[in-house]
Amino acid sequence: MTEGRRPILLAGIGKIARDQHVPAILGGDDWELAATVSRNAGIDGAPGYATLAEALGAHPEIETVSLALPPGPRFAYAAEAIAAGRHVMLEKPPGATLAECRRLRSLAHSHGVTLFGSWHSRAAHAVDAATQWLKGRDLRRADLIWKEDVRHWHPGQEWIWEPGGLGVFDPGSNGLSILTALMPGALHLRSAVLDVPANRDTPIAAQLVFDHESAEVTGRLDWRGTEPQAWDILLETDSGAARLGDGGAIFEPGGGARIEGEDREYPALYETMAQLVREGRSVLDLEPLIHVADAFMIGRRRLTDPFDW
Repeated sequence: MTEGRRPILLAGIGKIARDQHVPAILGGDDWELAATVSRNAGIDGAPGYATLAEALGAHPEIETVSLALPPGPRFAYAAEAIAAGRHVMLEKPPGATLAECRRLRSLAHSHGVTLFGSWHSRAAHAVDAATQWLKGRDLRRADLIWKEDVRHWHPGQEWIWEPGGLGVFDPGSNGLSILTALMPGALHLRSAVLDVPANRDTPIAAQLVFDHESAEVTGRLDWRGTEPQAWDILLETDSGAARLGDGGAIFEPGGGARIEGEDREYPALYETMAQLVREGRSVLDLEPLIHVADAFMIGRRRLTDPFDW
């Protein structure tokens, strides 16, 4: 074990783990990848196990578990790790339901461990700049535009179309996590239209209208890949307009200098997790997931063309 690094276990070795979690762990100064859990995959240099119980039993020195699993099975893994006295970091969204997230919060508190529900897009480079720009301005309009090609970003991943998989709200929750961090004042969903493929259980597109004290706030989510990809929040205020683009990586204030920087979302999350563990604190913000749940509760379901890979 490298001196100064804490051992961490990564459960769920899929695309997001290989693309983001593993490079963030290996490239940082806080963590050592001590073990992995997956039914059919592993990471070179780290012992792999089929079950969490087997891994924790073999590695009592591991105090922290990071879960990169789909939302469906995540609660069971998180509850098992917490009951074993381990700190837990959750990939977004923090769970499949709000109630299970609240249960995890209670379990973590009662066992005295850290629970971190990560929203990686909030750590994008330009989000803080957009937040500061909005201060002192009266927001008139905010338009969330999140459009991408599911075949490119989630190739062959059937879980996203199953109940609890969220469909287009899987990437859309990234935009909602930024929107809820940016917005001054309270925000709640007023209406939604969910376009659901005739052969699937979750939406491939959604149109959202929010209620806000001073601004018109809307959201357009689309996973079909028939339009140019975009991960933007367009802002209009009493003293100018701005664009927070590329998933929060770029900020373009009207009349001001463009702000952009390197992608450090996941490294920043693992740095935050290390700090929370050191300080004995937990962070579990459910606001983005509340809006997703509300969309499923009040949204009008509209059947659309079947989807096949």
